[in-house]
Amino acid sequence: MSIRVSAMKMRQSSSEWEQAFVEEASLDRRRRASLRRNAEHRTLKREVRRRQKRGSVRFALLVLTLIMTAVIVTVVMFRTLYLLLG
Repeated sequence: MSIRVSAMKMRQSSSEWEQAFVEEASLDRRRRASLRRNAEHRTLKREVRRRQKRGSVRFALLVLTLIMTAVIVTVVMFRTLYLLLG
């Protein structure tokens, strides 16, 4: 009788260990998936930030170029006018 009880306990114990292992593996898979999603989300946010920053810098350079072009054209125009009328 004692052998049957200990064998039953052993089966029950190994069954519990197996169940705990399955649960832990499932939790681990979910944790890894969550970490992967978070990492992908951070990467996308970084890319968007970089793209916006590059766009802002390019826009500032475009505005600066347009202003400088207008100044240079105005100066050259007035010098030419001075030389023609002077």
